[in-house]
Amino acid sequence: MATEIKAPTFPESVADGVVATWHKKIGEACSRDELLVDIETDKVVLEVVAPADGMLKEILKNEDDTVLSEEVIAIFEAGAAAAATAPEAESAPVVSDTNVSAEEPILSPAARKIANEKGIDPAAISGTGKGGRVTKEDVVRHAEQRPAPTPAAQVSSAPRVEATTPVFAGERTEKRVPMTRLRARVAQRLIEAQQTAAMLTTFNEVNMKPVMELRSRYKEQFEKRHGIRLGFMSFFVKACAEALRRYPAVNASIDGNDIVYHGYQDIGVAVSSDRGLVVPILRNAENMSLADIEAKIREYGKKAQGGKLDIEDMTGGTFTISNGGVFGSLLSTPILNPPQSAILGMHKIQERPMAVNGQVEILPMMNLALSYDHRLLDGKEAVTFLVTIKELLEDPARILLEL
Repeated sequence: MATEIKAPTFPESVADGVVATWHKKIGEACSRDELLVDIETDKVVLEVVAPADGMLKEILKNEDDTVLSEEVIAIFEAGAAAAATAPEAESAPVVSDTNVSAEEPILSPAARKIANEKGIDPAAISGTGKGGRVTKEDVVRHAEQRPAPTPAAQVSSAPRVEATTPVFAGERTEKRVPMTRLRARVAQRLIEAQQTAAMLTTFNEVNMKPVMELRSRYKEQFEKRHGIRLGFMSFFVKACAEALRRYPAVNASIDGNDIVYHGYQDIGVAVSSDRGLVVPILRNAENMSLADIEAKIREYGKKAQGGKLDIEDMTGGTFTISNGGVFGSLLSTPILNPPQSAILGMHKIQERPMAVNGQVEILPMMNLALSYDHRLLDGKEAVTFLVTIKELLEDPARILLEL
């Protein structure tokens, strides 16, 4: 029985998607819930699975084609995979031994082009692709391993000419690939942020010793009680939630000629994935405990690495935290995540000599950066907001006591 395969239902914030990869070909057997195709949007990659055991009868949307929400992209036939594979085997031409001694290898278009350019016999190449297909990499590898031609074949009457062109040991290859929808959308939003907002950054530094001592003292009990490790990010999220409550303008956004003040703190945490930077949201962070925050961040991290983040996970947000310190960044100026009015940048913890009560002490210090929209926030609000975060982190008890 034939069934229509449709693109997933996109939310209102996503206009369309692009067919990224077909994992099954026409006539190829597949099982129920096996992955058929990836649909890439400007936020996440959505997976479409087989509704039953069977095969793809027809593909209506090829890779790189744009699709709309619930648009038909293929025709699926249940229970017909075995019947479809037989004609393919029968249709293979039978070649007499008197004509050729071996089966002609299958070459990809790129591999055939390179083989022709370099004068390589395709029959001499061992294919490593699917079904023995010879790939571009196979041809390049064979060309590098092939011995250089000897000069014995030169015509004796031809004068010897010294080579003047420099010879390179390896090939100077280039690779051009289309930008993913997610990367293109991130680029577009970053350009919009710089063009539409009056962005300014203020800096401060925080002594991480109190938080580190508190974490060291209770991390084993915390993990036994809650089943998750205690990190630094939960302290920053709680400090930001308290600071946002005290300075509502930092938690606001501009909509045309209006200022929208949000009565909740939905804090986005920037996460790096193989497909690019994503910002899942901790909703109502002001009501979350340290354990709740750590568990949610861990869940988002696993989903991001596996490409399983949902669009709802990244929709909204009133403030963002970006931690470049995990990659070793010492100082940076984070870019706003529109339509939010501010973003906090965390950095690497580094021991530095600091003056404390007239004495020099070696303390673990972290640079903090707050980029903000000067159209909405004045320097005084931005600076005092950042100072509040600093004070809360240097005396963590104030976070719990809301002092």
